[in-house]
Amino acid sequence: MTEHVEITREGHVQILRLTRADKKNALTPAMYAALADALNGANSDDGVRATVITGSGGCFTAGNDIGDFASGAGAPTEGEQPVTRFLKSLATHTKPLIAAVEGVAVGVGVTLLFHCDFVVAAEGARLQTPFVNLGLVPEAASSLLMPRISGHQLASEMLLFGERFGAAEGKAAGFVNRVTPTGGAEAVALEAARAIAAKPPEAVRLTKALLRGDPAERLQRMEEEGKLFAQRMASAEAREAFSAFLEKRPADFSRSAA
Repeated sequence: MTEHVEITREGHVQILRLTRADKKNALTPAMYAALADALNGANSDDGVRATVITGSGGCFTAGNDIGDFASGAGAPTEGEQPVTRFLKSLATHTKPLIAAVEGVAVGVGVTLLFHCDFVVAAEGARLQTPFVNLGLVPEAASSLLMPRISGHQLASEMLLFGERFGAAEGKAAGFVNRVTPTGGAEAVALEAARAIAAKPPEAVRLTKALLRGDPAERLQRMEEEGKLFAQRMASAEAREAFSAFLEKRPADFSRSAA
């Protein structure tokens, strides 16, 4: 168990629970590191056949803390920063990955879902990919995976407009498998994890590998996004967006320059 990430085992199912509920489970560098270690470790652990990522306090994750963004901490950059390790661990994970989404899922709280093999979202879930709103670009290879899953038009709407959408919209977009009543996502996700963990593990691993294909393409897109993301973090647009958010005022991009 690591602070703010509770790691438990139920039979052959690994459960990664985000426990920073007072901050809507916003992810810190230490949390990214713990998640990456757990996912990478599961690849070589025969006792783990499936992993469930879930939140606490009725929330999945608010993504990065805007305070961290404003200070530059935890941003996707070149090199093995904790967030970089986590994103790579998603792209190279070899076993079934299942998410249980309740309440808020923002930024990486949505883009990590594109790497999952089964996603359960509660009716009250509120998802958002507000990268452009913050003067940034998408991450986690979402600019590659989202159009493949949802089609160009829906991906453009979600990534360019950055508006909130619900579980039903996520299901219609193809990256949510099941919609449950509020409070029911984790139970359904665990049921799915138990079911897949009971199947022949090598057949499951090989089938996932065939479905996902070579991770090199995803890793390359993550690198491309990361370079642009790092550049955007230093832009006038991003500085204005972060300041406006922290000062609780509308952002004014009329004078900002990239």
